[in-house]
Amino acid sequence: MSSNKAVVCLWYESDAASAASFYAETFPNSSVGKVHASPNDNPSAKEGEPLTVDFTVLGIPCLGLNGGPHFKQSEAFSFQVLTEDQEETDRYWNAIVGNGGQESMCGWCKDKWGVSWQITPRFLSEAATDSDKGRAKRVFEAMMQMKKIDIATLKAAADAAPAEA
Repeated sequence: MSSNKAVVCLWYESDAASAASFYAETFPNSSVGKVHASPNDNPSAKEGEPLTVDFTVLGIPCLGLNGGPHFKQSEAFSFQVLTEDQEETDRYWNAIVGNGGQESMCGWCKDKWGVSWQITPRFLSEAATDSDKGRAKRVFEAMMQMKKIDIATLKAAADAAPAEA
């Protein structure tokens, strides 16, 4: 278990170790730690079966709990991954969606375990909060039309001449 005071606990039906391995293979500064067996029979695992797994995603300490089918992931929790360029954006998006995940809107996708990810180019994060409100609005409106974020399209929107009033 991490020595951090705060650890993100993610509920999986039964394969937290598989999810942790995927994250470790996909993202830098990610790893799988110990897998802990259930000390006794309980509603989600039999004695000796994997109950929890310690892992790290992008430096964030996590605990995966094989809790059974009682609770599902939702978009109320997501990992936001800031990317530096289109290649990195495409790599993470394609890894998640291509491994049984699904696309959503505005740079959001879900992995096959139901965990939500925001694959967010740093340009989007900065431009959408620009002090030039017209520029920020154009970038935001362009983003709202996208699933996977296309940085070139966002930059074109950011640099477009303001519409005549």
